[in-house]
Amino acid sequence: MTSPDVPPLRLNGREIGPQAIMAVVNRTPDSFFDRGATYGFDAALAAADRAVAAGADIVDIGGVKAGPGEDVGVAEELRRVVDLVTAVRERHPAVVISVDTWRAEVGDAVARAGADLLNDTWGGPDPRLAEVAAAHGIGLVCSHAGALPPRTRPHRIGYDDVVADVVAHITGEAERAVALGVRRDAVLIDPAHDFGKNTRHSLEITRRLRELTGTGWPVLVAVSNKDFIGETLGRPVNGRGVGTMAVLGVSALLGARVFRVHDVHAARRALASCRALGVGH
Repeated sequence: MTSPDVPPLRLNGREIGPQAIMAVVNRTPDSFFDRGATYGFDAALAAADRAVAAGADIVDIGGVKAGPGEDVGVAEELRRVVDLVTAVRERHPAVVISVDTWRAEVGDAVARAGADLLNDTWGGPDPRLAEVAAAHGIGLVCSHAGALPPRTRPHRIGYDDVVADVVAHITGEAERAVALGVRRDAVLIDPAHDFGKNTRHSLEITRRLRELTGTGWPVLVAVSNKDFIGETLGRPVNGRGVGTMAVLGVSALLGARVFRVHDVHAARRALASCRALGVGH
């Protein structure tokens, strides 16, 4: 059970947490981290199997690379994710299935295939996505990307106060989702490190994460192997694991509830160590 000061999070018919691991499964040929290792259907399904076996509470399936690259239309995104959601649902009925998409058409299709959560990493560019989540009775992640269009990188972006901007946007999106009919206990907020932000912004959000966890909404942190860690530590993509675990520990200390990662086993060990030391919930 969660502690009294932490709001409940319920997905796929059960309470999630208090520290939940969300495993990344990218069915893309150009992912920044795995470079297409799980693009094929069988490879992606095997990655989901491994994540569940390693203890993932949530499997987050994505069909479009976050950064710039080859255009991926709705039909192609559907081809990449719908059958995979169906297969993961059949093999792992108890796991929470999340789909990383900003498109309402994709959200509707994956909800029908068995998804429990729509992970809108781009901050609400399609306002119909919340309506889809409400219609299907599933969850929604509300994020902040500085109003950038999907798959674009920030260029000299600035904020008077990045944390205040993040809090205002994502809590507004969360309240809008609830007003549309999404269950309050199925909404998460995500500051979206590096999305519409430079390294300084992402570090500021990390240090001040308590201002997000103090809003009363469960907070998702998606920091695994991201550029702000690499730039801060001077490490390439394949050398950011230790930095990732350090940020997870800080995030746990500051009250984060869900941790989106590439390495489920390492993340579980890191969070278990935090709990043993009395850090986090």
